[in-house]
Parts: sequence; C-alpha cells; structure tokens
Amino acid sequence: MTQSEYSKAGVDIDLEATAIKALIKNLSYRRKGNYTMLGNVGHFAGLIDFGPKALALTTDGVGTKMLVADKVGDWSTVGIDCIAMNVNDLYVMHMEPVAFVDYIATDRLSIEQMAQIGIGLNEGAKQANIDIVGGETASLKGLINGLDLAGTCFGIQDKQKIVTGEKIRPGDKIVGVPSTGIHSNGLSLARRVVEQHADYDEKLSNGKTIARELLTPTRIYHESLAVADACTVHGMCHVTGGGLLNFLRLSKFGFRFDNPLTPPEIFRWIEETGKISKVEMYRTFNMGMGYSYVVPADAADKVTAMVPGARVVGEVIEKPGAWLGDMQVT
Repeated sequence: MTQSEYSKAGVDIDLEATAIKALIKNLSYRRKGNYTMLGNVGHFAGLIDFGPKALALTTDGVGTKMLVADKVGDWSTVGIDCIAMNVNDLYVMHMEPVAFVDYIATDRLSIEQMAQIGIGLNEGAKQANIDIVGGETASLKGLINGLDLAGTCFGIQDKQKIVTGEKIRPGDKIVGVPSTGIHSNGLSLARRVVEQHADYDEKLSNGKTIARELLTPTRIYHESLAVADACTVHGMCHVTGGGLLNFLRLSKFGFRFDNPLTPPEIFRWIEETGKISKVEMYRTFNMGMGYSYVVPADAADKVTAMVPGARVVGEVIEKPGAWLGDMQVT
C-alpha cells in the first residue's frame, strides 16, 4: 500500500489506531468501591456510574488548526473549536455537557493571544450552555514550540437515556447533518496542500480566503439532546479525524453512504489541488457531514424535520466497514 498523503503530512491514521490499542491494553486497573467506570475504554466519552445517573468525561484539543491561527494572527475562534470537539463527543452518547476546564501549554505567554482565546472559549461555552470552571496554563519553553489548546468536559445523563450504538441494526437509516466546514480535523493535510500549492490569503470562488475557511469554527451540535429525547435514536456519530471510519466505533455492522452530503468548496479545493484520492478524503475529513443520527427507518423523517439541512445519506448494512457507495473506505 502506498503511503497516504495524510501520513506524509505527519498523521498516520492506521498507526494511531495501533498505538491507541497498545495504550489501552495496559489500562487494566479498575477502581474499587462506588462511582466506578461504566463500559469499556474506547467510545467517544468515558462513563462513570453515579447511581441512577451516569457521569461522562471527554478530552480533546484544537490540534494543528492553531498553526493556521498563528499564520494570520487570529485566535478568536479556536476556543469554540476546543469546546466543540469535547461537547460533540458527549452529544453522541446523549450526555449533557455541564462543565469544562481548559489546558494551555505554550513556549511564551502573549496577553493578546490569551485574550482572543478567552473570547472563543466564552462563545463556545454559550453555544453549549456549559460553565468553564477552571483550567491550567503551563509555560513549557523547550518542550512546546508555540501554543497548544486543549480541554476536558464533564457531562451527565440518566442511565436509561444513554445512546451507545448497541441497538443499531441493518436497515437503520443514517441521517447526515451539515458541518460548518473542515472543523478541527485533517488540518495537517490541509496545511500541507496550502503550503505546497497556494497561499492562505488565496480566495476561493465564494470570496473567502483559504485561511478564513480553515478557521471557521467547529459546529456545536447542541440540538442533538432534543433530537435524542424526541426520536428513537440507535446511535450518533460526529465525524472527526478518520472521517467515515468514526462510524466503526458504533457497531460491528457496516455503514453504507450512497447519498452523501455535498462537500463544501474547501474540501473540493483540497482534493483537486493536492490530488488527494476520494477514499483518502473520506478517511481524513468530514466532507461536509459533521454529525449523524442512526435511526430506525420510520424515525428518519422526524429527525430531518427537527434538524435544518439534515437528510438521509445512507443505511446500516450487514457487511462490516464503512462504504461510500460500493467503494470501501476501510
């Protein structure tokens, strides 16, 4: 197999999966007493038994999107991305996010940079209806080159309302929800294409610069709480790094996408300019579908009525894997 363009850009999805398995196999200790872990390590969020409730924790960061912000000197939206990447991990299990802590590691402190990051964090907290209850800033010159922004989010839900994907069956419909663009994944490959073939100030046909498209904040899919309360939902997925491979976290069954959402221009530009294969694009980016609901066929219309822009993009099949029509992505 030839080396993928994403791997050449510094991110090897298959190696990451193998490395994560190597880490997880050594996480064998389990707490004794009350408030123990529910389920296994490896879903979108970790759950804790809290009587009739389940608590949830998730952690994530902005990644190399920070380097694009550095290029144009605009860090005002990356805080939204940081919160979005965390709360979306909770939404897919129907957990309600309630509190957040951030972690900023930098080689040098900049008051202006920190102020702008605070603007984004506050806006993300507002969109997700969460409290930012604390955080940590570490000056790590020699270890960090630049600034890294990450966070951890806490959520809660009644146990009987948790959505894990265990009810997914062949014949279920996949309802796709539009993304706001590239979100916070695949930026290593996107930056490689820009820096080899173009410039961040170059404008697309929609009039926006490439930098502005890449910095468009990750969508916070807060409406999923109401959808999962009102509809029969067997599984949910938000499409992050790994693209359609994310769906393999939900079920042993396969996921076939025969009517995918139309990718926004930024994805078409990356694909054509970088000469990236379609399979790799759908293994790396959300390609315009940032979130999805896996539901019984008779529930699909109700979901699409509740979520603007959502529509049926595929279905669950017996054959394992993720499929773009007849083309296997995995």
